[in-house]
Amino acid sequence: MSSLFNRFCSRFQRPSRIIVLISVLLALFPNVSFAAIWTINYPKQPVQNSIHAQYIVDVLELALQKTGVRYELVESQDVLLQGKAFKLLSNNRTVNVVWSMTDDDREEDFLPIRIPLYKGLIGWRVLLVNPDKLSQLESSKLRDNYAVQGMDWPDTKILQANGFNVVSATNYDEAFTIMHRKQADMFPRSIIEVFGELAQPELTKDLVIEPNFVLQYPAATYFFVNKRDVILGKLLSTGLEMAVEDGSLDKLFDATYSQMLQQLGLNKRTLLTLKNPLLPINTPLTDKALWYQINQ
Repeated sequence: MSSLFNRFCSRFQRPSRIIVLISVLLALFPNVSFAAIWTINYPKQPVQNSIHAQYIVDVLELALQKTGVRYELVESQDVLLQGKAFKLLSNNRTVNVVWSMTDDDREEDFLPIRIPLYKGLIGWRVLLVNPDKLSQLESSKLRDNYAVQGMDWPDTKILQANGFNVVSATNYDEAFTIMHRKQADMFPRSIIEVFGELAQPELTKDLVIEPNFVLQYPAATYFFVNKRDVILGKLLSTGLEMAVEDGSLDKLFDATYSQMLQQLGLNKRTLLTLKNPLLPINTPLTDKALWYQINQ
């Protein structure tokens, strides 16, 4: 224990935080060995080799490195969509950390690590459309058109609360099928997801990014752990807070997304600011360092 403590203190300019963390963890769990290797099991994502999926894994690694613990990251063998991943997390089976957009239900059922992993980019949405719909979107009020979303996605309720017509898909793949069948006019996609999806022609086929609009609502993607997994929660929150303070999280974010943000030209788009009625009260909206802003 003493060697790990010394390694902690030597790495950080604020060892008092590590002292507090270790003291709390030892008080709660006096029999825990901090020399053990922490195995972090996370869900395999439906879109492979995308920058946003890799970014989250990099953030997870960064947080763990900041705490100084020994760890290994293990991806689940099968693709796990959000519903299945959270069901497994509730039993601490197969996965012990999941990342997702937060809402009150998820924060009630699981332990949220309240650092927005994408700096709120999950709430910045461009529109995937069929090319023959472009003129229609330009000449009409955007809310007069039909948007497709997954039926169990928080975004569905958010769009509906802001007056959008929403066509519900039973799953991720069906949402794209609905677009190809032209049963919906647009598919709002987070700007962190859309390029990875366009790189998969079997998924997006002839869909294109609509060039004139961007939707924005406050939304945060967090790491979630099982409520009983207090130690892992403390380690992740402490590591992420340190990465925010020393600028390493911003550095990783900029290296991943600055070129993409420039390519989308958000400054030149019509911004539609939406409300998010699902946003939990404890979301750290006042901490500007945690959120992306245009012209920052």
